[in-house]
Amino acid sequence: QAQLAESGGGLVQAGGSLRLSCATAEAVASFNAIGWYRQAPGKQRELVADMSRGGSPFYVDSVKGRFNISRDTIKNTVSLQMNSLKPEDTGVYYCHAEMWVRSQLLEYWGQGTQVTVSS
Repeated sequence: QAQLAESGGGLVQAGGSLRLSCATAEAVASFNAIGWYRQAPGKQRELVADMSRGGSPFYVDSVKGRFNISRDTIKNTVSLQMNSLKPEDTGVYYCHAEMWVRSQLLEYWGQGTQVTVSS
């Protein structure tokens, strides 16, 4: 059972920056994919950014050019640098990972961290 622990959320004004971090007990390169989802009030959870096992990043269109996902294979962390934040980036951000276990693709979630962007 993979364990994910997020940190780094908070309150920031529009145009500001925050950095989220997700620590794993497993090697980050052992995951099929690892990244970040967010859920805004009254909306469905959506994928924001993730990184494949090979290190290829994916970003949802709304954050391209503003957010950057990176991983540290020594510390086994995945980080999301969020710049030029907008009020619509507000939500609970969840670290998410997928791992193949005995031919099954299992999903793991962190507990979530609140990001609030004020206008």
